[in-house]
Amino acid sequence: MIDIRTATPADFDTIGDLTVGVYIGDGFVSRDDGYAQLLRDTATRAEQAQVVVAEVEGEIVGSVTIAEPGTPFSDVADKGELEFRMLAVAQSARGKGVGSALVRHVLDIAYERGDQAVVISTQPDMADARRIYDRNGFVPAPDRNWEPVPGVELTALVRELV
Repeated sequence: MIDIRTATPADFDTIGDLTVGVYIGDGFVSRDDGYAQLLRDTATRAEQAQVVVAEVEGEIVGSVTIAEPGTPFSDVADKGELEFRMLAVAQSARGKGVGSALVRHVLDIAYERGDQAVVISTQPDMADARRIYDRNGFVPAPDRNWEPVPGVELTALVRELV
């Protein structure tokens, strides 16, 4: 059973460690990359966006950050859309539906809000995450692809809700 809930301050260190561990462990950022600090700073994310966790038997095994358009953690969302980022699933929980459960939670929130779409930016080499997005109906939105820093290309994906 996967339980999805809003993160509490008591969870922040665990979420930060999990997220940084996944991104570094999977080779998407290096320890000295400034983005690693942003991934670790769950308190700031929780102030400026919504952070949720996935728990299995009381252990946090995944997390995602959900951002409204125009807020600091939204990069590609337009009005009427919801964006998510920093999806992280512990290696021990992969293949058990945790990532999909987190994505479906974001989709449910967007439906409840009356949003028209959900968007995400992903690195082309994030193959595990991309399979989750593909299974949940996300399609490329190449006109939204972008580079947060030179040489780091992000692919935008969108899931229409209407």
